[in-house]
Amino acid sequence: MNIFSIIISFLYAGTGVVATIGYLPTIRDLLKGKKSASILSYIIWTSCAFVVFLYAIFVVSNLLLEVVTGLNFICCALIWILAFRLKIKRKKSKS
Repeated sequence: MNIFSIIISFLYAGTGVVATIGYLPTIRDLLKGKKSASILSYIIWTSCAFVVFLYAIFVVSNLLLEVVTGLNFICCALIWILAFRLKIKRKKSKS
């Protein structure tokens, strides 16, 4: 592997970490009961992330890609679930 490939691989791994950190404020807000995520958007993003994750596992078979896409999928799914749970909780409290 040449130095350019090593640098790109390192940077790609870094994007997974940065993206995961980027999801944390939304996850924190949802855990505190603040509505800060569109459920429809996260349904779309989670679905796309799931397909990309499956592609990484079954087509590309690259561990780094699997980890990065897996983290993205998990974060999207968590936000979707938390936003949906908050929506249900708010509907129940209005009833």
